Amino acid sequence: MRLEAVSKSYRHRGHTVAALDNASLEIVPGDFVAVVGPSGSGKSTLLLVLGGMLSPSAGKVFLNGHSLYELSPNQRAELRRQKVGFVFQTFNLVPYLTALENVQIPLFLAGLDGPAQKERAATLLERVGLGDRLDHKPAELSIGQQQRVALARVMANEPEIILADEPTGNLDPETGGQILDLLEEMNREGRTVVMVTHDPRAAARAKRTLRLHDGRISSASN
Repeated sequence: MRLEAVSKSYRHRGHTVAALDNASLEIVPGDFVAVVGPSGSGKSTLLLVLGGMLSPSAGKVFLNGHSLYELSPNQRAELRRQKVGFVFQTFNLVPYLTALENVQIPLFLAGLDGPAQKERAATLLERVGLGDRLDHKPAELSIGQQQRVALARVMANEPEIILADEPTGNLDPETGGQILDLLEEMNREGRTVVMVTHDPRAAARAKRTLRLHDGRISSASN
């Protein structure tokens, strides 16, 4: 995964704001990178650009040897479906579906039959400690349990890359630590993890840290 001289600008109240400013970056397979920086520094924009969700204004993004934004939208969506899993602070669970059904969504989209979907979804929820909550809807789960459902859903298609945007932002320290344990476990299995966070304790769990300021990668540490 690589950025080459990537910029991304927005218009806001008549002014041009550079969310990313000539940013270059390489993330090797199996890395666990924390991205830190003040609000408005471009952290979430970086994650969306890396994941094929937001076209840059300039520069190139490479994923698995493909120049991501030179692919057609359908090709980019398929590569993203196969290779990338997103974890969001807001979980993005479907409120009227059970935990099991939420985890089944990517499996359904991948074409698995119903029994195979249910078996795999149940196995994943068991793995994240929710084997006894399969039939609970999001409103019946704690915030931490909802995030674990979201992680189980991310793992459904076995992505090589996990992009996590403030995955512990809404959680108390103990529950946040459990989510970080799961991310570390996925990383040990060989998955690449890129995590945006404002929490120094979360960043310390990564293998290295990138710092963004005014859209630029101003420092990196191991």
